[in-house]
Amino acid sequence: MNYRFQNLLGAPYRGGNAVVVNNTLLISPVGNRISVTDLVKSETITLPFQSSSNISRIAASPDGVFLLAIDDNSRCLFVNLRRRAVLHRITFKKPVACAKFSPDGSLIAVAAGKLVQIWRSPGFKKEFFPFELIKTFANCNDKVTTLDWSPDSDYLLAGSKDLTVRLFCLKKLSGLHKPFMFLGHRDIIVGAFFGVEKKTNQVSRVYTISRDGAIFSFNHNGKDEKLDEPPSPGTPEQSMEGDEISNVKKRKTLEADFDEESSSLLHKGKWELVKKDFFMQAPARLTACDYHRGLEIVVVGFSNGVFGLYQMPDFVCIHLLSISREKITTATFNELGNWLTFGCARLGQLLVWEWKSESYILKQQGHYFDVWTVSSGFCFVTFSEHTNAVTALHFMASNHCLLSASLDGTVRAWDLFRYRNFRTFTTPSSRQFVSLASDQSGEVICAGTLDSFEIFVWSMKTGRLLDVLSGHEGPVHGLMFSPTGAVLASSSWDRSVRLWDVFDGKGSVETFPHTHDVLTVVYRPDGKQLACSTLDGQIHFWDPIDGLLMYTIEGRRDIAGGRLMTDRRSAANSTSGKCFTTLCYSADGNYILAGGSSKYICMYDVADQVLLRRFQITLNLSLDGVLDVLNSKNMTDAGPLNLIDDDNSDIEDGVDKQTRVKSSYDLPGSMPNRGRPIVRTKCLRIAPTGRSWAAATTEGVLIYSMDDNFIFDPTDLDIDVTPEAVEAAIGEDQPSRALILSLRLNEDALIKRCIISVAPAEIRAVELSKCHGHSIQQNSRNLLPSLKSLQKAITRLHQDLGDTCASNEYLLRYLCSTSSKP
Repeated sequence: MNYRFQNLLGAPYRGGNAVVVNNTLLISPVGNRISVTDLVKSETITLPFQSSSNISRIAASPDGVFLLAIDDNSRCLFVNLRRRAVLHRITFKKPVACAKFSPDGSLIAVAAGKLVQIWRSPGFKKEFFPFELIKTFANCNDKVTTLDWSPDSDYLLAGSKDLTVRLFCLKKLSGLHKPFMFLGHRDIIVGAFFGVEKKTNQVSRVYTISRDGAIFSFNHNGKDEKLDEPPSPGTPEQSMEGDEISNVKKRKTLEADFDEESSSLLHKGKWELVKKDFFMQAPARLTACDYHRGLEIVVVGFSNGVFGLYQMPDFVCIHLLSISREKITTATFNELGNWLTFGCARLGQLLVWEWKSESYILKQQGHYFDVWTVSSGFCFVTFSEHTNAVTALHFMASNHCLLSASLDGTVRAWDLFRYRNFRTFTTPSSRQFVSLASDQSGEVICAGTLDSFEIFVWSMKTGRLLDVLSGHEGPVHGLMFSPTGAVLASSSWDRSVRLWDVFDGKGSVETFPHTHDVLTVVYRPDGKQLACSTLDGQIHFWDPIDGLLMYTIEGRRDIAGGRLMTDRRSAANSTSGKCFTTLCYSADGNYILAGGSSKYICMYDVADQVLLRRFQITLNLSLDGVLDVLNSKNMTDAGPLNLIDDDNSDIEDGVDKQTRVKSSYDLPGSMPNRGRPIVRTKCLRIAPTGRSWAAATTEGVLIYSMDDNFIFDPTDLDIDVTPEAVEAAIGEDQPSRALILSLRLNEDALIKRCIISVAPAEIRAVELSKCHGHSIQQNSRNLLPSLKSLQKAITRLHQDLGDTCASNEYLLRYLCSTSSKP
């Protein structure tokens, strides 16, 4: 069971900045992981490594080979994007607000607290100490918020919370060591950018942008003129009325004091403030911005979801549109400047917009109403008719219809061809549904309730309520029809599992009592076994035909792990939450997956009742319940230190944090408040091929697979695909049809029987190679996982046959020698 992490579906963006490399690859942080989206092929993958907490800043090298990922704990990963491997790790001593590679890729600028650090970029060479600190600038009075390199990598702009932008020279300084400062802003600096002349490719302007929406344009004349009365460095004398400068002739120039040995002209001549303007006269704050030097266009995003596109240096508005009602937390151009990327962290939304054609290239948002394509990782349709949380989903046997149950009191049927809600099932009085099931024919729909403890039965064709099954004395959290019959199994918090004959309407057929609340129930694919989990952490296996208890797995110790912030006991002594809330059988029924309110997913062998493997779904310390041992100094008399609200309510940031509602722990990608989301697994499903499985967790939908790439069976399972049909095809001398049917069922015994039934004379290996050899060679990259699996299987059979022959060699010789004697 060599399952490995394959992909992450869910919210494609949860905070931090996004970058675009090679003009078409969009890289964005997803919690403590990194997602890479190919905007041309419409595919997304999640890199296999994890950081220790949520990633807040990323930076990519100009050639798109290396990636720098920094998390909330200032721990940095240096990644080779092409190999998807972590090369180096380093921890910065201060929180990092920004990081950027130099245009030549040799240096990395890091804004760590009040410091601006220049590091030499590591390469492919293995080094004992790969990160080398070259220079540190400690001239800022407050936290550095933004950085920008000059095209020749000789100068660096740094904006900070002290309302200033500083120009640093990386050449050897002579005389004054203080950087040149651009002043005049009245709010925190959000962006600072170099502007260049297209003809000479020399820096001639500097644009500085603050949070209040103000932009200053500073021009550089390139001449070394002497002033009669030089002003004090960094204090421009401005006389303004409203938003315009009242007297342009009274502007005084500012002279930078840099080393004349530098090849750049920025140390010569003077800087002067030539224009001040506001992007938006509104109470909204400017929260994100970017500048494209080639097109000389600035994009800005605001806290009310509005973004603007402006042509520089004339400040001409090209576009001013609204994309959401929430704050835009990142905005960036691609290399050509034709695509804009926006991110809204609170909505978990990532948008790529082509501003010339005014069309979306990508629009992704993750929540429980989505349907994802597993091969590309993209959400291709969103259903939003439900007005409350969706608690259960069920695909119909035809795979063209999806059922959903919700706390809003409705069960809805969705058409996956026309993408519409074509039927809605309701009850005479409002109920909250928490479980859902459908029979094999798709004619009957059943849903269990949270409040009335009943099971409602509808007709799929007419939508009419057929029956109400009563008898449970607690919420019905588990429903499933038998794969081979019309018997419905239900599990409830009343410590029982009941079997119902839905079509005869006789009520409960049989009841299986338990000593604790039953949380979920599942049938084995052949319908001859029933598994249910209870609140005491056990998994019970029942024979539904004879009503006998077959096995019991004690899983409390296996799922135990992780201590919550509010726990007064250690993880080893705590008994709360150590139970399985979701179960799923494999296609052959030999093993079962179990998950719950824990960081672990357990895989058990059913026959031997042993733990085969335990998967840890995340290492993200930004979630609650990941650490087994907590730091005792964070526990105070008033409760956990992280839950104490110490934000300043006099500022807008503090009000924004304090007015947030309770964090939605069940929604992947939702923004948490001071309390961290609890790591848990809500649902588990194994693919019909058995080579991959999915888990709906706090981090999103995790996909694990045994293959390097996804392999999907092109055939569909329907009601006619049965073991009896396979036997009938063999009896009618149709080995090809029998083999296809057995492959659909994925039953090892049937597959072997079909292969053996094929006459060896009918198999022409040479003809197979002639017919398919060229196509196999052309598609070797896509078929590589299948070819590797075939090679491993053949090698394993060859070794087993060789060992058998070697062990029996002397016995065969002895038998042959004795048989020749009289």
